[in-house]
Order: sequence, then C-alpha cells, then structure tokens
Amino acid sequence: MVNFGNLLQYLALQSPHSGDTTTDSNNTTLNLAKMGLTAYTLPALPYSYDALEPHISAQIMELHHSKHHQAYVTNLNKALESHVAAVASDDVAGQIALQQVIKFNGGGHINHSLFWKNLAPAGSNEANLDRASSLVAEIEKTWGSLDAFKKAFSTALLGLQGSGWGWLVKEAGNGAGLRIVTTKDQDPVVGGDVPIFGVDMWEHAYYLQYLNGKAAYVKNIWNVINWQTAQERFSGKSDEKTEL
Repeated sequence: MVNFGNLLQYLALQSPHSGDTTTDSNNTTLNLAKMGLTAYTLPALPYSYDALEPHISAQIMELHHSKHHQAYVTNLNKALESHVAAVASDDVAGQIALQQVIKFNGGGHINHSLFWKNLAPAGSNEANLDRASSLVAEIEKTWGSLDAFKKAFSTALLGLQGSGWGWLVKEAGNGAGLRIVTTKDQDPVVGGDVPIFGVDMWEHAYYLQYLNGKAAYVKNIWNVINWQTAQERFSGKSDEKTEL
C-alpha cells in the first residue's frame, strides 16, 4: 500500500529548496508547489453528513471529516514542506524527527480517505451484500460463514487497546488470502496487503453518539459497510489511490 521509506527517499531526491520556508498554513500549498510537490487536500464525501444516520450521526460525520481529517491533511502538508527544507539544509536530525510526523498524518489521511469510501447509507445498493458475491464467498471459505467473520472482526476491533483501526485485507503474494489485521494509532496497512475495508476505532469516530458503548458502534457499523467498494478492492478493480 504505502511505504513511507520510499516517500522519504523520494523527498530526498527533490531539487534543493531555496527561499521562504514558512509553514504558515496559508502559504503551505504555494511553497509545496515551488518545491515540485503537490499539496494534499481533503477529499469530498460521496454522501451527505447525515446519510449514515442513525448508525453514525451527522454531527460525528461533520466533525470527523471537516475537523479531524482536515487536521491530518494540513499537518501532512506542513511536515512535507519542513522535510524538504531539512533536506535542502542537510539537517539530518530534522529529517529523522519529521518521519514520525509524516507517518502519523500521512497515515491519517490515507486511512480516512479509504474509510469514507468503504461506508454507504444503510439500504443503499452499495450496502447490499449482493454487490460483493465473490468477496463474500471468499469470506465464507476463510471463516466458515459471514456471521463467523463478523464476530471475529468485531472481536478484533473491540480488542484494540487505545486508538487504532481494524481492517479486512487481501494478502500480498501468491496466496492472496483474506485476513483481519489491526493497526495502531494512524498506522496504515503496509507490506503490499490490500485494504478491503477498515473501521476507525478512535474515540472521535463514535464517542459523541455512543459514549463508552464501543460495542454498539461496532455492531451498527455493519449496517453501513459499502460492499460494492469492498468488492472492487478485492477484485482489483478499484481506481482509488492508496499511496501518497
């Protein structure tokens, strides 16, 4: 999916930066353009903020998308700008210090971009299991039944300590089987595995609506999974950009 080592190597090969190195948010996009880099932007949701109600409230969706995801995008752009400046000035310590910032905010941007698209309004065509026939068949082959898979996935989500994500992934390599993985904080799926769908288990994804009732959030998330998108990712037909 994404290799932040490769991203940092790419940045190190950019033309040396000269001139203004301000990280003011109003100038970041312009500065990145001068450096030959494209600034990342907040993607629009494919549905309205209230489209996932009652399972995910409009209030949560608006805050989650317009505030939390936007913060990851803003901080990623600032970190990339600072990293190029550190490379240009041979500031190795600065480059190293920024790697975790880029990983955290870059992962937050990737994870949320995938998350919005693997959700769909309950009762919509996209949320219909019929849209994922071959994926469901592979799930049943791997876990014995769809219900058994949901139970295993939900157990993994509720077993997360602190903040993180749960993912159904298609494994890299010749086997290309399915497995459930969790990632800490905003770490993205790596190693060539393809994320089929993910569930955000940070408190900001559910607390305003469910308070400490994580189990209810996990139970209800199944009503708004976009099985059409999951099928496209599983079959390799998705045109989503999953790398920075």
